Amino acid sequence: MLTIDCKDVISVKSDLLVYVADEVAAIPTLKNNQFTLSSFNDDDILDTTAVISAIKAFLDSIDEGKNFAVISNNDVINITSISGKVIENTASKSEHELFSCTHCGYVTQYQVELNVHMRIHYI
Repeated sequence: MLTIDCKDVISVKSDLLVYVADEVAAIPTLKNNQFTLSSFNDDDILDTTAVISAIKAFLDSIDEGKNFAVISNNDVINITSISGKVIENTASKSEHELFSCTHCGYVTQYQVELNVHMRIHYI
């Protein structure tokens, strides 16, 4: 499983997640300022290089590629602003913020509700 930290690109996090997950054929899970990617089979390992390439391709497609560095550290990939400027939020934060359960696909707007839901899988 790979974690992609999106603090500097939070306003395009959902679009980035969909693009990258499609490119590398992975299962995405949304979180507050990040998302995770898991392989379809537990035996498969996601190719970090392919994920980084997909992130860079997405940033290039929105003309932001030269403003952000994509850095990998073990299983965490950080998207960091080079100039300190973040991509501005064009929509209200709650409009696109969704969290999904990695076990069953349950989707909610609230991370607290997801945390409570996740507990049922461990009872």
